Amino acid sequence: MTALAEPASADPPTLPSRTERLLRGHPADPRWVRPALLGLLAATALLYLWDLGASGWANAFYSAAAQAGGQSWKAWFFGSSDAANSITVDKTPAALWVMGLSVRLFGLSAWSVLVPQALIGVASAGLLYATVRRVSGPAAGLLAGSVLALTPVAALMFRFNNPDALLVLLLVAGAYGTVRAIGQASPRWLALAGAAVGFAFLAKMLQAFLVLPGFALAYLIAAPVSLGKRLAHLLAALGAVVVSAGWYLAVVELWPSGSRPFIGGSQTDSILELTLGYNGFGRITGNEVGSLGGAQSGGSWARLLGSEMAGGIAWLLPAAVLAFGALIWLSWPAPRTDATRASAVVWGGWLIVTGGVFSEMSGIIHPYYTVALAPAVAALTGMGTVALWRRRANPIAAGLLSAGVALTALTAFLLLDREANWLPWLKFLVLPIGLGTAVALLVADRLPSAAARGLAALALVTTLSASGAYTLATAATTHSGAIPSAGPNSRSFGGAPGGPAGPGGGMRGGIGGGIGSLLGTSTPGTALVDLLRAGGGDYTWVAATVGSNPAASYQLACGLPVMAVGGFNGTDPSPRLARFQRDVRDKKIHYFLGTGSEMRGTTGSDDAQEIAQWVSEHYTATTVDGVTVYDLNP
Repeated sequence: MTALAEPASADPPTLPSRTERLLRGHPADPRWVRPALLGLLAATALLYLWDLGASGWANAFYSAAAQAGGQSWKAWFFGSSDAANSITVDKTPAALWVMGLSVRLFGLSAWSVLVPQALIGVASAGLLYATVRRVSGPAAGLLAGSVLALTPVAALMFRFNNPDALLVLLLVAGAYGTVRAIGQASPRWLALAGAAVGFAFLAKMLQAFLVLPGFALAYLIAAPVSLGKRLAHLLAALGAVVVSAGWYLAVVELWPSGSRPFIGGSQTDSILELTLGYNGFGRITGNEVGSLGGAQSGGSWARLLGSEMAGGIAWLLPAAVLAFGALIWLSWPAPRTDATRASAVVWGGWLIVTGGVFSEMSGIIHPYYTVALAPAVAALTGMGTVALWRRRANPIAAGLLSAGVALTALTAFLLLDREANWLPWLKFLVLPIGLGTAVALLVADRLPSAAARGLAALALVTTLSASGAYTLATAATTHSGAIPSAGPNSRSFGGAPGGPAGPGGGMRGGIGGGIGSLLGTSTPGTALVDLLRAGGGDYTWVAATVGSNPAASYQLACGLPVMAVGGFNGTDPSPRLARFQRDVRDKKIHYFLGTGSEMRGTTGSDDAQEIAQWVSEHYTATTVDGVTVYDLNP
């Protein structure tokens, strides 16, 4: 015993430093993995952070709410449009919590509003890598993270301030928890996955739950415990979803309505109505009370490949579908608990359910919603590509890999052909190289190892070059307004950039001018801003105007609360005419900004129109910087 003991003078084993652990990563990984990951994250950060303030306030509707949250904790908690808490935005406010905290830390600026989204994008790419790597290895994880970063709609939304960025990060966190739970049959990890999806609900409501069928099915199929325990674990995870999503609904619903803001997007001042109606089943059926547009006919899967949505998401979508089928085929003979098949079901279920709902929706849907598909497309592409490459000696696997590259090249050609004036040469480069590479992949197993690696690198560069170029063009283009779109040209609906130092010029608020005047924003002129600021501290609201976007423009410019009459669409019953008249008598509102014409929604409240008419009949109109101004306290 004594002879075998360690000498007392021997130095203890040296533990790796934090820097060494950071650079080396997982002990089983090759040395190149961690530098490659850090390079991916650094490149993603550069892509998403570079010249971030060029888009100004981006979506002024949410920027104004972040401004309000930076001034009032009550406005921060409820997601109010203004610091005086007249009405909330038409979403649950988790994304606004992040932006509001940034404003409190760094002050109000376009950068402080937008930088959380960019950092969320970097975190999403890193977490997607970690999720895919657990099952398919670091190469698949790196490819998945790269595909996500180079998806145009991801670059759009991670440089914008809509709630979708936080939604994506939390859903990827839910997928990570689910994958870990399946491997360990862990109710704790499954509950954490449920909690992540529940908090994603607080970012964008019922859309978050579209991933749950895939998560639940994967665990039910593959967790290495008895069926009874699998069902019990799923019930517990469902409880975690309900608690993490429902606590906020309960607080808001039970809060006395007289001491909180009106719930924007509802007709009855109810967050439950907002959840199940305007932002819930109404999006599917088209029966959205308060919407300015009627129901549209249901679409089909072709909607995702159509002119509005394809540029943002379709570049690798067909290849992802093929990869999903390939992963199921490759893992078919494996045991029930096979991790690859379970992970494929997680991501494939996400893609099929979310994509199917987007395709068939008859209510409001915008192209940028497709960012919710990007993680699933990226994960399936990374997993499927690496799995097929490893089995390239199998003729069927080689054929599927070749088909994926050819399909991606053809998709890129068709999408680039729609952009006749943007890089017209690129499609003629991608298609022939892509098809030639696809043919060569059929015999990749017969090539020397160096040649095979070169062929693989060429295939990756070719398949990512078109979407990568489109992504760079998206990041280099300014986007603002309510409905941004990916691509080399700014197609945001309703507004020009207009940050703190944005271009001057008047705007028309109120309900005139059609839907664009409600969705549009720009920077008010100097004379109007000076007028609003003069004596503004003596009023609860320095002004009122119809619609949240016009109100946001005035509020961001003058830094004082502006009441959004009628909420986002001008169709919410907030405030009622009698309440507005009382606020005017109590000298809580200084000015009313608007035009004389009216626009009525097909459904919802007419209170905004009644208020505008009452003001025009009882007060004298003047014009300042092209805006009609009524002094309610002459």
